[in-house]
Amino acid sequence: MKHALSTQLRLIAAAVLALAPGPLWAKPDAAGPDRAATEAIVQQCGTTEDFSAPAPPARLFGNTYYVGTCTVSVLLVASPKGHVLVDAATEQAVPSILANIRALGFRPEDVRWIVTSHEHFDHVGGLASLVRATGARVALSAPAAAVIASGKADPDDSQFGSLKNFDVAPVTADRIVTSGSVVQVGPLRLTALLTPAHSTGSTSWSWQSCAGAECRTISYIDSISALAAPPYRFSDHPEVVARFRRTFDAIAARRCGVLVTPHPSVSTLFERMRGEAPLDANDACQNYASRGRGWLDAQLAKEAAEAQK
Repeated sequence: MKHALSTQLRLIAAAVLALAPGPLWAKPDAAGPDRAATEAIVQQCGTTEDFSAPAPPARLFGNTYYVGTCTVSVLLVASPKGHVLVDAATEQAVPSILANIRALGFRPEDVRWIVTSHEHFDHVGGLASLVRATGARVALSAPAAAVIASGKADPDDSQFGSLKNFDVAPVTADRIVTSGSVVQVGPLRLTALLTPAHSTGSTSWSWQSCAGAECRTISYIDSISALAAPPYRFSDHPEVVARFRRTFDAIAARRCGVLVTPHPSVSTLFERMRGEAPLDANDACQNYASRGRGWLDAQLAKEAAEAQK
């Protein structure tokens, strides 16, 4: 009788766990980056520049995990009440993203929201497929929502000359966010900050990632590089230059905590996850903004020099 009751209880427990949204929470002893898993990323990816090259998953900190590709970040923020996916990479990357979520012990169907950085194909090309696979809702800034709903590159984008050949499957936003908007799933609270530099719809996100009582701020700060595809010239668009500079100031004023960028190499994410540099340097946001100013100034100087020829 006792054996039968014990067996029945085990079956009930297994059924309950099967219905739970993956691991119930990050364990206190699983706080920092998984260095072995990060090493696996580095070894598998090598020097590839392919936006869609699959990479294995790795814990970043607490309940935040890297599930993206070798060169494009996608983060899973997990909770007992469901999860949030940050960015969507390319259409070709979707199978590896879903596989990474499952490999960590979570179910894609438990992703409740997807939020994004900016409306370029390498970060939202997989959005439609991920929405279909997860049933998640999508939160976007108004400019990003308009572009993504069209499936076409924004003609006013400084990179339109190179982006115009990369359509994406259209997605309609379920929610429009502005600076200060909060996307909440159970205990998760992701706060938006509009950072319209790299694109007009650029959005950054921050949240607390916890392992037991140990928490860190994670700041997913969008790209701020001033890239131009001919015939676009920043010199011809002072309002765009001013928009960039306002964004730099807004980022520099923040205490980032753990900085993550849409392309992990830009913020040396894997190196920091391997312990080669501090994971959450105090001046991370200030240094990132300073680099952005340098990129913009260099682009303007290049354009001025070309105009003299």
